[in-house]
Amino acid sequence: MLLRFLITVALFITMINQYIILYAQDTGTKSSSNEPTVSDPMLKVEKVLDGLSFPTGMAFLGPDDILIIEKNNGTVQRITNGNKLPEAMLDVDVSYSHERGMLGIAIAVNETNNSNPYVFLYYTKSEMNGDEEIYNSTYSVSNHLYRYELVNDSKLQNPKLLLSTPSTDRPYHQGGKLVIGPDHNIYATIGDQNAWNITQAQNIKNGAFPDTTSNILRITLDGQAPSDDILGKIYPLNLYYAYGIRNSFGIDFDPVTGKLWDTEDGPSYGDEINLVEPGFNSGWSRVQGIWRPIENLTGDEATIGNRELNPDNLVDFDGKGKYSKPEFTWKRPACVTAIKFLNSDKYGKEYKNDVFVGSSIGRLYHFDMNKDRTGFILYNNLTDKIADTRDELAQVLFGDRFGEGITDMQVSPYDGLLYIVTADAAIYRIVPK
Repeated sequence: MLLRFLITVALFITMINQYIILYAQDTGTKSSSNEPTVSDPMLKVEKVLDGLSFPTGMAFLGPDDILIIEKNNGTVQRITNGNKLPEAMLDVDVSYSHERGMLGIAIAVNETNNSNPYVFLYYTKSEMNGDEEIYNSTYSVSNHLYRYELVNDSKLQNPKLLLSTPSTDRPYHQGGKLVIGPDHNIYATIGDQNAWNITQAQNIKNGAFPDTTSNILRITLDGQAPSDDILGKIYPLNLYYAYGIRNSFGIDFDPVTGKLWDTEDGPSYGDEINLVEPGFNSGWSRVQGIWRPIENLTGDEATIGNRELNPDNLVDFDGKGKYSKPEFTWKRPACVTAIKFLNSDKYGKEYKNDVFVGSSIGRLYHFDMNKDRTGFILYNNLTDKIADTRDELAQVLFGDRFGEGITDMQVSPYDGLLYIVTADAAIYRIVPK
């Protein structure tokens, strides 16, 4: 009985702290500090490094050894023992307007040469031999997935082009987040690129054949299509793991089940967290969150329509694609970005293998998984899996004021801590007090 009472008190204190954070956000109350905070009184936020230039992703090479990508500079920086090396490990020309730029990074073992690990990069390649911010609608560029080798522990060399997306003059919904799956394939989020030439992958039945956009793509480390052909045998559909995705800034695998999860941003409503089974159809452009878009289906002008709980007008690729509703959705924009499972007990068993979700407005959410790990444990007004108002978010709001927005999160395989990258040039980590 005493243990149950203490747990109840701890949960109550955590809830009160979360409400205080939320109250300050909604009322405009100013904190005495603009530094990031978390609601758990047993944890604190520690700055690892600042002075970066719009970092968008990170990956661990070793203990206190991190690679960081910088969106607008097209650079890969190396951070050792909290210090940035004076020279970039790679500097490529990128187009960086809006959501273009250096967007994704992942590291994998090179089985051919164990001393030269693979570093995968997803970026918008410049066609003008320089970094530029181009808004002109007549100027088209495309995104590229490259594999590099870390040679002599010093430089990224031997680039191999694995994939290119179609050229587009619209600099939005590029995606680009990368993760190595438990099957040793690489997974990448690719948005619809806000394109006018919509395809079947956007659930337009008379649309063009899929063109590598609006999907979570799966490819071998050598750039080949996996052998199981989840949605079809014809390229590039044979690379599709999931489709119907508008714009995603986060993917990660559950360390317990091995299943993939993602975040997805809607136009002005319907941000999502999804369990992504093979062949998953997220529903765009026919449904976002649990609502039917009206007006321009593929653009940011789309506004919320009626609820669409069981849409019947979707493309299913001869029954191979399966739509399922989000496991959590925000009615108002949340601007969700990175998603990360905490495969560590550094913060206590109560957080181990839970999921954390960041946002581009500096908030950090925490979700407890249900027993079969197909969704979240939610209470009160969130049992419908819909955050209708900000007040309802108190039970899942874990942190706030992470700079100008969270762009990536990773758990170090060496110290088990959660590291958080923010758009305003910093890396933080959450540590026990």
